[in-house]
Amino acid sequence: MDSTVIYALLLTLFAGLATGVGSLVAFFTSRTNTKFLSFALGFSAGVMIYVSLVEIFVKAKDSLTASLGDTKGYAFTVLGFFGGMLLIALIDRLIPKGENPHEVKKVEALQQEPTAAEFAKLKKMGVFTALAIAIHNFPEGIATFMSAIESPQLGLAIAIAVAIHNIPEGIAVAVPIYYATGDRKKAFKLSFLSGLSEPVGAVAAYLILMPFLTDTMFGIIFAGVAGIMVFISLDELLPAAREYDETHTSIYGVVVGMMVMAASLVLLA
Repeated sequence: MDSTVIYALLLTLFAGLATGVGSLVAFFTSRTNTKFLSFALGFSAGVMIYVSLVEIFVKAKDSLTASLGDTKGYAFTVLGFFGGMLLIALIDRLIPKGENPHEVKKVEALQQEPTAAEFAKLKKMGVFTALAIAIHNFPEGIATFMSAIESPQLGLAIAIAVAIHNIPEGIAVAVPIYYATGDRKKAFKLSFLSGLSEPVGAVAAYLILMPFLTDTMFGIIFAGVAGIMVFISLDELLPAAREYDETHTSIYGVVVGMMVMAASLVLLA
């Protein structure tokens, strides 16, 4: 296993374990910093959208047109892009509505006293939220890993963006579990474990996809990665950012995220 693969796996592990950070935020702060979370989620969306459309989609198209010709290569790039969107949309549809990890949870919920009837329901909600996040994060792990294989700098940017958006997901697991059981360790463990599906996705990409990685396969996968990241940004990050705080705060985050990503691509060119 070469150093690039190890680096890509470590980046994916870093991104996935940010769900554990979310649970720590829930336990050690008395109030949710909604303005910061709104800006951070917007920033993450800006990074993902910009890098997907400006860098990843273009690299996928270049790879596919080089191996298949201009017309066919561009057509496969578009199919791969929307195929990635369809994949993550199907995963979202399979997650039960009541346990959808996109639902905003706040730290303040830990200070509320649940009724007796709520305990079992909240515990079940937390467990299913952890499972939903684990399923949902699997393709994100593939996306982060494949991006890092292509470019270490690109992989780092995507890993940071994914890590930022995993923090509220960790809160979404920790809040109902701790609220129902009063057990910080159990809430942290479930939150932590839900993020491990990202490095599992990376290992699956390494074992299953890497041995067959021709230019055509790489282009289709990379186009799919771009579609997955744009869908996540539009379907999860921006709605969550607006729920946490004012619309303008999230949009400022989007613009700053795009600017930072653009500057890094220029400097690393």
